[in-house]
Amino acid sequence: MQDNRQPVVILVRPQMGENIGAAARAMLNFGLTEMRLVAPRDGWPNPKAVAMASGAAGRVLDRARVYPGLAEAMEGVDFAFATTARGRELSKPVFTPATAMAKARAHDGRCALIFGPERAGLENDDVARANAIVTVPVNPDFPSLNLAQAVLLMGYEWGRDSLPPEPAPQGRRTFGEVLADRVEIERLGDHYEERLTEAGFFFPETKAANMRLNLRNMWSRLSLTRGDVRILHGLLRQLTRR
Repeated sequence: MQDNRQPVVILVRPQMGENIGAAARAMLNFGLTEMRLVAPRDGWPNPKAVAMASGAAGRVLDRARVYPGLAEAMEGVDFAFATTARGRELSKPVFTPATAMAKARAHDGRCALIFGPERAGLENDDVARANAIVTVPVNPDFPSLNLAQAVLLMGYEWGRDSLPPEPAPQGRRTFGEVLADRVEIERLGDHYEERLTEAGFFFPETKAANMRLNLRNMWSRLSLTRGDVRILHGLLRQLTRR
């Protein structure tokens, strides 16, 4: 059963199955599951789309519905955003993706995000059926976006309020590893400073003190486990064995 709060993604005359599959992946990244296809060039279903959808996103394609025209594809939609870098000659409000999706989240009815074919984007007849235009503020010398990139960008802006403010931290230590204490870090710094002094690294003499200070500061910034410290000691011993 579809979530009537989330926007419908409408791909108008998409040309390549791979791009449809990539768009499905982009949708599912941000919880969008309803795709509608308007007259796909290579017909439907498309095995290349399924291959590109890669597993879980295949369910977006399984539920996708095909329509002969955009008017039919807007069934049940009461507010539509046309994504295009063109069409400003039409008298419509123009939003960035962030502003458009903020409006979509606040809208009580069903919204649609309309994307045009890869080669030329939406035609004016398509844009005329939308309530508003969404234009991405990109490099004016190269405003073109890949279809899946455009879907991903809109999906991200739709889902950003439900996403964590920062990526979940990825623990670098495995179970049982213990962080090295400051004494162990100091001894590691001493070991490297001694060997680097023997190798003539701290040169010229006028800069030596500052080089030692920077090196010591580097060690203090690192979050090393006791295993890391042992490896770094052993590495230095092996390199200076001769």
